[in-house]
Amino acid sequence: MPLLNLIYNNEREDIINGIKSLKQYFKQKNINIGVSESLESGTHFLKIYSDCELNKRLVNIFNIQIANIVYGIIVKEFYKKEIDLFLQENYFFLQNDEMDNIKNESYNLLMGDISIIDENSIYCINKKNNILEEIIDCMRESNNINIEGFISFRMKNTLSDLKNIIDKVVEKYMVEKEYDDFIKLLKYFVEIQESKIEYMDIVIEDNGDYIVRNEQGIDITNKLFNELTEFKTDKDVSSEDLLISVLITNSPQNICIHSVENCRNSEIIDTIQKVFTDRVKFYNSCNV
Repeated sequence: MPLLNLIYNNEREDIINGIKSLKQYFKQKNINIGVSESLESGTHFLKIYSDCELNKRLVNIFNIQIANIVYGIIVKEFYKKEIDLFLQENYFFLQNDEMDNIKNESYNLLMGDISIIDENSIYCINKKNNILEEIIDCMRESNNINIEGFISFRMKNTLSDLKNIIDKVVEKYMVEKEYDDFIKLLKYFVEIQESKIEYMDIVIEDNGDYIVRNEQGIDITNKLFNELTEFKTDKDVSSEDLLISVLITNSPQNICIHSVENCRNSEIIDTIQKVFTDRVKFYNSCNV
């Protein structure tokens, strides 16, 4: 059964390795995938076929695997010819080492090296699926795919998707950079001022509310929060903002956080840890 004619210029090891993996996958399904290759004026013509009729599911799997091979080539071509110019034109304010980090992180993300599933990785997966679908549509049109032809004439939408992914990576980097700068500023304030309170207990209740106690176990939450005059008329300020402001203003030497499992906002715990470092200790609900 003929499956696809794959056409490409020059030697491409990633295609050979991809075809080997494809053959191995189908061999495990007791299906032999054959390849007939010819070379004309530096152009490779690969005829790929199977020794039996493939059902719709297996044809889809074949198409996806071939599309992934082509996708990998497209990404590498983009990073070889386009990425530097794109970053310089759109993110000229980044330092060289920052651009290198962006290139490495975005390349790994595009090539599927995703360790954490978050908003950015989901966005990337969706964009990658768009590109794969475009490649598969091209394959279905004539049972052929000319890789150089695709890159030359069908890359407009694909390039847009790749650049959108880079934009997301840069956006995430800038948010993280701003957060790191914010943490450094808070740490500076903590380090230069004397502690107004030696010891502070923070109890996180079942509903996520915060109770602040002194060393004698007295609830001083309202007292401390009311001292923050700049927040008194601001109805939009969160309890997390109030808590951070209380901690920064009083700069306690010892902070004990109880029942952290009740926290509704893990970022506040992360911020407290990074700002106050070894001043912070955690206790479970049994130690309240």
